[in-house]
Amino acid sequence: MALSALVLVGTLTPSPARSSSELLGRQVLDALAEHDVTGEVVRLVDHDVRPGVQVDMGDGDAWPAIRAKVLAADILVLATPIWMGQPSSVTKRALERLDAELSETDHEGRLLTYGKVAVVAVVGNEDGAHHTSAELFQALDDVGFTIPAAGVTYWVGEAMGSTDYQDLDETPEATAGTTATVARHAAHLARLLQANPYPAG
Repeated sequence: MALSALVLVGTLTPSPARSSSELLGRQVLDALAEHDVTGEVVRLVDHDVRPGVQVDMGDGDAWPAIRAKVLAADILVLATPIWMGQPSSVTKRALERLDAELSETDHEGRLLTYGKVAVVAVVGNEDGAHHTSAELFQALDDVGFTIPAAGVTYWVGEAMGSTDYQDLDETPEATAGTTATVARHAAHLARLLQANPYPAG
């Protein structure tokens, strides 16, 4: 059963500069490929995503095109850095835009995001990976996504350090193993939901 994934990267750094968040997001996508999942990466800061909680905020808003990719994918990967112990502002803006999905339903009254799986990837050189993933999980669940067991992979460097994930000589074994688990569980759950959709209310 073919599946697709979309990685939304919440780095504050525009392309073509390197990004630790994008690196980990792409590693999740590579791990998903081992389970016959194809996908793409969107660096949100490269697009004019307007603030708001509507599907389309008009005036050149880039979110509608990104939203179409979200709705076309079976798996959403939200990759964010930690800033001040929080998900990035860019990541939070994407969550605010996803709030509009609470008003969008199919012909049986189900949210369009029902049946879609969401996982999280977090990087930072400060503490807060668990707090950040908890914030993202709650928001994603609120707007209809399903979170699998062990649905987050992360790397956090030494407290008050200056080393970024992208600066490491190799991926730490613990992070690589967790990324593989996230991908395995996400693909498994997505196939289950594809075969057995949530019942209509």
